[in-house]
Amino acid sequence: MQQDLFQSPDYFAIDDLLKEEHLMIRSAVRQWVKKEVSPIIEDYCQRATFPTQIIDGLGQLGCFGPTIPVEYGGGGMDHIAYGLMMQELERGDSGIRSTASVQGSLVMYPIFTFGSEAQKKKYLPKLATGELMGCFGLTEPDHGSNPSGMLTNFRAEGDYVILNGAKMWISNAPFADIAVVWAKDESGVIRGIIVERGMEGFTTPETKGKWSLRASATGELVFDNVKVPKENILPGASGLKGPLTCLSSARYGIAWGAIGAAMDCYEAALRYAKERIQFGRPIAGFQLTQKKLAEMITEITKAQLLNWRLGVLKNEGKATPAQISMAKRNSCEVAANIARNARTILGGMGITGEFPVMRHMMNLESVMTYEGTHEIHLLITGMDVTGLDAFK
Repeated sequence: MQQDLFQSPDYFAIDDLLKEEHLMIRSAVRQWVKKEVSPIIEDYCQRATFPTQIIDGLGQLGCFGPTIPVEYGGGGMDHIAYGLMMQELERGDSGIRSTASVQGSLVMYPIFTFGSEAQKKKYLPKLATGELMGCFGLTEPDHGSNPSGMLTNFRAEGDYVILNGAKMWISNAPFADIAVVWAKDESGVIRGIIVERGMEGFTTPETKGKWSLRASATGELVFDNVKVPKENILPGASGLKGPLTCLSSARYGIAWGAIGAAMDCYEAALRYAKERIQFGRPIAGFQLTQKKLAEMITEITKAQLLNWRLGVLKNEGKATPAQISMAKRNSCEVAANIARNARTILGGMGITGEFPVMRHMMNLESVMTYEGTHEIHLLITGMDVTGLDAFK
């Protein structure tokens, strides 16, 4: 069991831009990760199992729906606080951050934003504590980057709808109590609907054999004539804008989270480089090692500033989906490159569980793909700056 010695890099004194409340929230999550996640995460990744015992702690910290108003059980925090929480969780492991992101941005957020008052009161307080866990069903076996082509559908039958179809690559699916599912109604309009575990015909087979996000529970959602009350339809969501709005919220959290992984890789490589002696001196003294470390901290610093500015814009209600896409893509690319370079500094030790780098590297391959692939986010930026749609 490795001791977590992480010290956060802050080359441009970015902490000076944060409020005291932000620093306190970040410190609380960081200490919790060091105590509850770091000592166990390698073992759970090796066994490809999600540590369900941490759910209560995530709820107590306020990591589930931190920006949801207090009256519904949320933390009532701003978006910079939310970002810092995701940064610290992903510094521990991307799978842990994924669980919190799904719960807050993809389950609680759509219920709060598009749900009825009855739905908010029924689900949000229990989701905030982790008493209920949720998942988000958008991606299908044949429709990932093009969600508008989804085949999952429902038809009315009295006070119920009959739901059919399937979703895949769904984080939290194997243990989720509810699923916010996006499906087409009889008119072909995409609607959101809350499906509860135990409804006949609803199953969640687990996805096995992953080399990435091994400490995150991933599965499918299968609907075979599932009878869902009409009152479970989200009244405020109609069309693809509903799920895409949710994805923007999740992508914002990933932008911060991925840099947490990058920071962990950089800090592990820096410490190792100072301690590892070759040719009679620490390898940190060699030019090529310094080049790698200098480039790592430069990219981390740039990403930290980009994320902070995005958080300010989000707090002001000015952040655009395209800006969020840019930040998500940038953080993922920065983190993936840093993980790979950190591994080279660690040499053979870099592939072992004694260091977090290889685990982060594998996780980041998924983070670059979900909530919009690396290429899709590039095209979103391209469309935003040119005004021309390259998707069609």
